Amino acid sequence: MGPPALATSTLALLSVGLLLVADSVAFQLSSPSWKSFGRASSFCPQNLRFAPSSCSCRPEADYYARLGVSRGASEDEIKKAFRQKARKLHPDVNKAPDAKEQFQKVSEAYDVLSDPSKKQLYDQFGEAGVKGAGMGGGAGFSDFGDFSPFGDIFETFFGGGEGQDQEEIDFMKAIFGGEENIRVSHLESCTTCEGSGLKPGTKPRTCSTCGGSGVVTQVARTPLGMLQQQSACPQCNGEGQIIDEYCGTCSGRGRVQKSKQLSITIPAGVDTGSRLRVRGEGDAGPKGGPPGDLYVFLNVKPSKDFKREGADIYSNVKISYLDAILGTEIKVPTVDGSVDLKIAAGTQPETVMRLEGKGANVLGKKGVRGNHFVTVKVEIPTSLSKEEKELLEKLKSGFKSGKGFFSRV
Repeated sequence: MGPPALATSTLALLSVGLLLVADSVAFQLSSPSWKSFGRASSFCPQNLRFAPSSCSCRPEADYYARLGVSRGASEDEIKKAFRQKARKLHPDVNKAPDAKEQFQKVSEAYDVLSDPSKKQLYDQFGEAGVKGAGMGGGAGFSDFGDFSPFGDIFETFFGGGEGQDQEEIDFMKAIFGGEENIRVSHLESCTTCEGSGLKPGTKPRTCSTCGGSGVVTQVARTPLGMLQQQSACPQCNGEGQIIDEYCGTCSGRGRVQKSKQLSITIPAGVDTGSRLRVRGEGDAGPKGGPPGDLYVFLNVKPSKDFKREGADIYSNVKISYLDAILGTEIKVPTVDGSVDLKIAAGTQPETVMRLEGKGANVLGKKGVRGNHFVTVKVEIPTSLSKEEKELLEKLKSGFKSGKGFFSRV
């Protein structure tokens, strides 16, 4: 592949704009950072892998080194390493002067390496691959409530303001429905700063690096001409503003973790694995945004009397061998209470009898129910009295001679 084709392929993957001009042609950049063309924060050809040997700029970030993992680390190893780093560097627990900056760097590294698409770009093109593609410069302290790096650690659910919860419910409640009280933990907007993350009475200042635009433009001279690239401002993480004083209640997150009790309605016919949606009870949105929805995943407790498969219910009933021979009528427990079940004379062991409409409600279909299937278990005595044995011997003799009840079975 020739140089022009290679350059075109690379630039397409990096999502950067290619501007071919002659050295003598004047060009103009849209970002205010062009005024500080030589600064490392706004001009870094090494990020583009077209670095002239005479260029001096900041070294490219090694996200793997930040987390202390190898390039071949698995997803679980990356997550584990981030948790360990986050616990040590979080500004709430680490009072070192550079704790905030180090936490931002670790969060930025995890943001890239935990996303398969970003990780692939980073492995192939380095830092320029993820920043040049408009993916930002990592999660900053002021917005990690949205990124929520402690979400896994404290079992909160993040991303999109949604929440999740698992609840175990009674067998009968799953069949007929009802109300269930649950306790959930979710993120709510900080009442002190109203979700802004700012210390009350303060205001953010405009980022001097990007001039408030949230992006910086990088320029490199290449064999093909001048290359212009835009990426999220590393100083303000693409926000365009810098927060100097954070809210003391939420530490700049704009959201706080709270626990509350909810009463939810369980529809008739739910089963293990069913998911209920509770509107407006998920995590609050970032920067005072509206809350998302809470998703409750149900697990139904097993019953000692019944087994359920879909809308059908199964149970066993035991009868004596005499009742199996002569027939009888017995009481059988169902989810609706006991019902009469007629056992015909000569019923064989493991006979399955159906009670129509005595099963579970069908989810979403009012008035439609499954069936209840009863398996007959015939009990054979292991010991007999002398009288019982003599009587059975007489019955046996009648069976052999072709007379009596057994001859008609």
